Amino acid sequence: MKIFQFSIFNFQVIKKICLLVLVLMLGVGAGLHVDAKGVESVVASAKKKKVQPQESANAQQARHMFMQTWQRVFNNQGASLHYKVNIANLYKTEGTIWYKGKKSKYFSKNSNCWNDGVTSYVTREKRRVVEIHDAKEKSKYEEKFSFEPDNYTYGIARQQDGFLITLKAKKGVSGVKEAKVLLDLATHNPKKIRIKVAFLWATINISNFYSGDIDDDVFVFPRGKYAGYKFVDER
Repeated sequence: MKIFQFSIFNFQVIKKICLLVLVLMLGVGAGLHVDAKGVESVVASAKKKKVQPQESANAQQARHMFMQTWQRVFNNQGASLHYKVNIANLYKTEGTIWYKGKKSKYFSKNSNCWNDGVTSYVTREKRRVVEIHDAKEKSKYEEKFSFEPDNYTYGIARQQDGFLITLKAKKGVSGVKEAKVLLDLATHNPKKIRIKVAFLWATINISNFYSGDIDDDVFVFPRGKYAGYKFVDER
């Protein structure tokens, strides 16, 4: 019984971590923001760093393409996409997300979120509840896991369906141990992300990726639409 409980607990934690990785790599979520200037500084820093002797030409190309794609995702004009998450066929979810600097919005089956950079409104559709959070508040998972480009080794391979970039964690790095990012051959837009946390693989399929020209009105919470819901202030 204890073994069963432990495995269930581990899966719940892994599920949250995998969803968090989606947040960290794509820059969306309640209470989390990605500053475009911060991303630019990371990219600039990566360019200034001297290439280590052990880094091959393939690794350099993989890192360069990955950082270029990251810049296209995290830009001052925002981006949007539809995602489908599948964690080892044990948990599946999908939704649509929009983000721009400190602002974000997502729609999923059971909850929606509007984050205007100051306040985050999360709706729980089944319970007809709207939770109000401080947009700058971070969960314990966000505090524990972060993505640092220099913590990984890189490799790239051209396939029929796109460029496959593989990231492997260096010794001592916790959280995501390996990630595989598939980019479109022509546009270099992200198509699929596979991540390994503990012993499970999660697959994130990405479609309808759009970069730039996201209006700020997208992130304004439509309070009138939820007049019949119970509002719970979590700040």
